[in-house]
Amino acid sequence: MEDFFKNLGILSNGMKHFSPKETYELCQKGAIIVDVREEYMNRFKIVDVDEIIFCPGSILEENYKDLPKDKHLIFLDAVGLRSKEAVLLLKNKGFKNIANMAGGMVEWERAGLPLKIDKSERLTGSCMCMLRKRDKKGEKKKA
Repeated sequence: MEDFFKNLGILSNGMKHFSPKETYELCQKGAIIVDVREEYMNRFKIVDVDEIIFCPGSILEENYKDLPKDKHLIFLDAVGLRSKEAVLLLKNKGFKNIANMAGGMVEWERAGLPLKIDKSERLTGSCMCMLRKRDKKGEKKKA
């Protein structure tokens, strides 16, 4: 199973990091994206791949046992920082076939890779990591 990630990505501090393009190609071969963005962030835009698991970082520690250990998992967030933390957490919990997607949703979109966009969701914020849903009056809702 470990050969699946061989000769791809960058290995740094014992962790594999893939570009969005590599991630997309690996998903077409059976890898699964684990989106660790909080729910208010993952409703607006998500990657358009065959398999995706939503497990917000805030509940990952209590729900990591529900993730498949027999699959290749690539973790994604808004910019690639919280997904890296998720990979470190799971490596310490015994997961082997896991990796981080560098750059998160920002780089996925910049690379022009497939997205599903829910235009009914209205978000606001100064950067991708600070997005908050707006109510119908245009006021920011608390996360």
